[in-house]
Amino acid sequence: MKQVLQNMKDGKTVVAETPVPTPQAGQALVRVAASLVSAGTERMVVEFAEKSLVGKARSRPDLVRQALDKARREGLLPTLQAAFGRLDQPMALGYSSAGTIVALGEGMDGFSVGQRVACAGGGYAVHAEYNLVPRLLLTPLPDEVDFESAAFTTLGAIALHGFRLAEPQIGETVAVIGLGLLGLLAGQIAAAAGCRVLGVDLDPARVSLAASLGLEAVVRPAAEEAAPAFTAGRGFDAVLICADTPSSDPVELAGRIARDRARVVAVGAVGLSLPRKLYYEKELSFINSRSYGPGRYDPQYEEKGRDYPLGYVRWTEGRNFEAVVGLMAAGRLQVRPLITHRFPIEQAAEAYAVITGKKKEPFLGVLLTYAQAQAETSKTVAFDTRRRPPSDVRLGVLGAGLYANATLLPALRKVEGVERVGVASAGGLHAAHAARKFGFRYAASSDEEILNDPEINTVAILTRHDSHADLVVKALRAGKHVFVEKPLAVAPGQLAEIEAALAAGPSSILMAGFNRRFAPLAQQLAAHFAHRTEALYMHYRINAGYLPPTHWLHDPAQGGGRIIGEGCHFIDFLTFLAGAAPLSVTARALPDGGRYRQDNVSMTFVFPDGSLGVVDYLANGDKSYPKERLEVFCGGRIAVLDDFRALETVHDGRRRKIKQAQDKGWRGEWRAFVQAIRAGGPPPIPYEHLFGVANAVFAAVESLRSGRTVEINRPS
Repeated sequence: MKQVLQNMKDGKTVVAETPVPTPQAGQALVRVAASLVSAGTERMVVEFAEKSLVGKARSRPDLVRQALDKARREGLLPTLQAAFGRLDQPMALGYSSAGTIVALGEGMDGFSVGQRVACAGGGYAVHAEYNLVPRLLLTPLPDEVDFESAAFTTLGAIALHGFRLAEPQIGETVAVIGLGLLGLLAGQIAAAAGCRVLGVDLDPARVSLAASLGLEAVVRPAAEEAAPAFTAGRGFDAVLICADTPSSDPVELAGRIARDRARVVAVGAVGLSLPRKLYYEKELSFINSRSYGPGRYDPQYEEKGRDYPLGYVRWTEGRNFEAVVGLMAAGRLQVRPLITHRFPIEQAAEAYAVITGKKKEPFLGVLLTYAQAQAETSKTVAFDTRRRPPSDVRLGVLGAGLYANATLLPALRKVEGVERVGVASAGGLHAAHAARKFGFRYAASSDEEILNDPEINTVAILTRHDSHADLVVKALRAGKHVFVEKPLAVAPGQLAEIEAALAAGPSSILMAGFNRRFAPLAQQLAAHFAHRTEALYMHYRINAGYLPPTHWLHDPAQGGGRIIGEGCHFIDFLTFLAGAAPLSVTARALPDGGRYRQDNVSMTFVFPDGSLGVVDYLANGDKSYPKERLEVFCGGRIAVLDDFRALETVHDGRRRKIKQAQDKGWRGEWRAFVQAIRAGGPPPIPYEHLFGVANAVFAAVESLRSGRTVEINRPS
């Protein structure tokens, strides 16, 4: 299918071929008829992308500070690689569209194939022939609302939410400053609610357009003179600022024309320097409106479809969408007069030339349109069909997120003997990008395309944590070798299924992405204690950094929590050094205090030979400080590993220090995996380690909950 993408590195806006996405549970696949180009949000994205690197840095000093912290922590080269990796990720443009449902995932009761809907949300209602949209961001369309009008639904909800925040009453006076799309929609909504509305704009043409829609409006210089006459000298009860300007002039104007104790709501992106004297003397209330309404930016609402109770939250973003569509159906919200440009998706670059001012012509509503003849529905897109010499490892990748594109796939480029066949992601977009960039033959939007491809004998699972165990089982049953990024599973019961699938396909090799044990400095550290005759004492401190409570990794179902989701890395490294999985664990956590999610934890593991390993996983530090430090003591020897950049060993009074560019072992683990496949085994990580570490992680979580030492299940 065709999709509009923004390259953040070179600034190019392109129409690319990507696989048609595959609906997951709680999602609908919509064939798009029309989508609205945002002259605010999208224009800012495009203009940012077109800046030079210096220009980007100047406009986002917060990101520059993050990059400097990372450079101090990990070195310049990894920081540059990470920064360019992020910039290289394609961005899907658009957030408001309309079309027809053509497929439904599970749990979509109330919707049906063939139903006409409005679609909302960045990353969902994008400029593409097909959209993948969660249920609460879909709004059914009545016959009275055509697709082009419905494409304005999301923007209408932004205007409606801003209006609701002003808490208007019937008969009140409302001023709307800025008569672009948002202002013209907000003015009509206020009028439909029984308010008297006066619009204000710098452009006489927009003032005339407002008048044609039945609104009273004046040009900006006349606003302060018109306000007393319009409000009988009282001032406006509410002022909606819908302008798009870095200037604070609209905020100052709002203060001057508002009545005593009025409400001022910033709906557009404007300067927010409030004139204190003016706002203080009138005791004005100022609110910065946040997008479409309650539910926005809440992944539980938008992604998982968990609606808010009607009795407590009357107007969620979804119910605002319904209200906007209802106003359109009743003829009380006119949007067709606001349309100034229509471009077929193939000409999307021209639409962006208009909104960014490259084409010097006035505009308001800019639509992209899509042919309604049956569009291409292929879930794969071919990229590189050249014949290649046979390879022992013919790779298919499931998941093409930031980790895949910025870390693992770049590392694989330097590993010989791996033929890159196919890559899949549910949305298709990132799979297509990875296929182009890393030389895969094709991209897909369905896992089944990879799992059922007879040419693929090895599958790498790089998806979110909750899907790992299920995909491992499917891949093993399909007779594939399997590499799964940590964790192996997020629930203890999943381990038995994996073990059963592994036993049923004894020729398949399973490996988890415990890369640290394959790092060059890790290998040298292990060699320092190779001939030990005593137990080890190992202390591993991880400055993991803070994650907000809403982060998906904290979700027990999706991410498993940080100890399961990331802590397994460090337990595996101790297992590698000790030579066996631990027998027991005692774990304690600092109080969360409403800020953390059991991610300030100290875990003590006892190993079969009496070795002790302490993992201190901390989220309460400063991210500018190096992330990892491991100290090992044994038999008159000491080793200290600092963030995989420096290793110091001490023995018989002699110190030896090695420094290098940070290398956490990603290439090393894949070289070992490829060699194991070629040789027919054994697995690079012994299965008693692999499953022992998984059981140790679950035991650590149980110890945190129970407050007692927990014996760790031994692999069967």
